[in-house]
Amino acid sequence: MKENRVIWIFLIVSQFAFSQIRGVVKDSISGEPIPFVNIWVENETVGTTSEADGTFFLQASKEKNIVISVLGYERKTLKGTEISEVFLKPTTYDLREVVVLNKKQTKKVEIGNIENAIFQSFDSGPKIEAKFFPYQPSYSKTKFIKEVTIFTDSRIDNATIKIHFYSVDENGFPGEELLTKDYVVTLKKGIIKHRFNISQFDLVFPEKGMFVAYEKLLIESNKTGTKYQPYVLYNYIDREFFYTYAYGKWSKQSSNNSGKISVYEPSINLILSN
Repeated sequence: MKENRVIWIFLIVSQFAFSQIRGVVKDSISGEPIPFVNIWVENETVGTTSEADGTFFLQASKEKNIVISVLGYERKTLKGTEISEVFLKPTTYDLREVVVLNKKQTKKVEIGNIENAIFQSFDSGPKIEAKFFPYQPSYSKTKFIKEVTIFTDSRIDNATIKIHFYSVDENGFPGEELLTKDYVVTLKKGIIKHRFNISQFDLVFPEKGMFVAYEKLLIESNKTGTKYQPYVLYNYIDREFFYTYAYGKWSKQSSNNSGKISVYEPSINLILSN
């Protein structure tokens, strides 16, 4: 009986060890650690985020495929057994043509306002939630994106998230990112509508519309108990469809009867200027 108990304990411990993946993500050229990397189990909702020093821990089978991605680097898929030190190759961007922009910033308009903000939070995986902003002809008079706002309820000071800006691809999905580097922001404690000035990026509102998304970072400095901060406020609205990032890819959710569906959409707005 005692021997059987020892065998069972050994099997349990072995299984627990087998289900842990630890590693560090580094720049393949500089060798420097890469913080806040998105790490997913392929085709599953299990994921995590690398810490400021590039290290990460993932509770998953080492036989699974692990997808590793972050803006500014080439995406990589590896077996869990191959992960200990992961090197990502920086993405090469074509130099953009230098354009002198005639910014006046005498006019300002906020878009995306919805009255009913509702508290909602998600903690499964390094979640990315997007809000779609359709193009309106009137935006030609205020075409520059000056600020982005996000309404959050944080239980800690200096909670960290990423904000993404996506073009619209040929299928209507979030396409290429409009920035070449991660835009990471810190948030104050409390229920606050945060405003971030992004005029330095010279973003022009695309005529096909755009998506703005936040990415929740599952890092220790964001953790309170078993939860991760911040909580983002959501608007409850009717849409024909919406997009979510899960299983390492974007998916479109729509009504079965071609009508509108009620969805939660992150409380994100844009301020445009001329």
